[in-house]
Amino acid sequence: METQLDPTKDDLPLMANTSYMLVKHYVLDLYVDFKSKVIEGSIVLFFDTGSQCRKTSAGKVCCQSQFDETGKMRASEPCHIPMMNMSSCSSEKECNDFAVSGEEEVATSDANSSHRNNEQASGISSSKDYCDIEKHGNKDFLLVLDCCDLSVLKVEEVDVAAVSGIETFTRSSKLTGVSKELENLRNQIVHELVTLPADRWKEQLYYFTHCSQAPGCGELLFSTGTWSLEIRKSGIQAPADFPHAIRIWYKTKPEGRSVTWTTDQSGRPCVYTIGSPINNRALFPCQEPPIALSTWQASIRTAAGFIVLMSGENSAEPVQLQEGILNWYYYVSMPMPASTFTIAVGCWQEVKQQSFKQTSATETNTEFSLPSSQTDFRWHEEVCGHVEYPCRFQNPAARLQAVIPYRVFAPQCLMESCEEYLLQLIPRCLSAAYATLGTHPFARLDVLIVPSNFSSLGMA
Repeated sequence: METQLDPTKDDLPLMANTSYMLVKHYVLDLYVDFKSKVIEGSIVLFFDTGSQCRKTSAGKVCCQSQFDETGKMRASEPCHIPMMNMSSCSSEKECNDFAVSGEEEVATSDANSSHRNNEQASGISSSKDYCDIEKHGNKDFLLVLDCCDLSVLKVEEVDVAAVSGIETFTRSSKLTGVSKELENLRNQIVHELVTLPADRWKEQLYYFTHCSQAPGCGELLFSTGTWSLEIRKSGIQAPADFPHAIRIWYKTKPEGRSVTWTTDQSGRPCVYTIGSPINNRALFPCQEPPIALSTWQASIRTAAGFIVLMSGENSAEPVQLQEGILNWYYYVSMPMPASTFTIAVGCWQEVKQQSFKQTSATETNTEFSLPSSQTDFRWHEEVCGHVEYPCRFQNPAARLQAVIPYRVFAPQCLMESCEEYLLQLIPRCLSAAYATLGTHPFARLDVLIVPSNFSSLGMA
């Protein structure tokens, strides 16, 4: 039986086996349905091989003995990688609507069919070691993701090799001498994509988008537990051979503990993420151990009249997909924990500068900021020590930006109060933060007046 935990008292279990497969990028394509109070759609995960299994030039996987996320010691051995011929792949049709009842389907024992949701299924902790499995030679590698309160409908491998223009990655010198068998080629393409240098982030984002829209090339077996989603591919025993791009079709549950469906101060419906109970596990399948830092992008569709706000580096503008349906697109290029992904959807209105004239940046800086030579002296003396990404701290213009671009959103009934008080306060707060902490790590900020029943810390 799975251990039942109380999130208010117990630490959340870290189920994801990040030592073997590490998510580098998420692509979410979701629809927010206020009538049924669910968020449904798909998420594509792009993986790279984890720290515990690295390929050598001889085509082997070296498994290091080390402590896993649960603190248990593992004894691992080198394992050979079996090659699979996947020359024939059938394209899966796009699933834009779901004819699935609210009740969870019963898990089947058929090894050739997907295992549907079964809340009684036992969880697989990160102590599952594929090298121990390899020694016995009779079990497949299990990819374990952190999730809770989700209805997973289908999991499939994504045929990234079918993307137009992806040949640029197959011609890389790094692929010289590597087998061109299709399955191995897909994984090599994903590896090349997730390891592109930071100065090519726009190109990387472009190919992430198109790869996420590629057809499926075979369903994967899966089962769900209270705290995990377990995925496997029949006959694949090594993480290096497991598909490095997978698509998960799923829907949230109205009672899911990562989102709150409520009304704003004007009585209009809204939904927002609350990170404190179980992080984002009830919003999308993810990896939560501290080593799991990733980037993401998201297309969020909802009915016209709603505004979608999300953690992102761009100020999204809605695009009409069809009558009554708008699409909002956000992205981030800084690797961050999946728990920092935030979303809020409601009938907010942007508070504009009308009767109030904002204090100029020069006046604000003079009043609240230290001289730039004192404020950001540390960035002139040393290079950042974080993982590579497009870092604002190395941008001279960003180092002098005391007040970053921002937008303010509020329900209709609070518009006048926000205009009168909040718009004058925000630039002063940002400037004071700049004077104390230096360059803001992000290029923009959205400020949302949340409903009064908001029970969490900020959604930053």
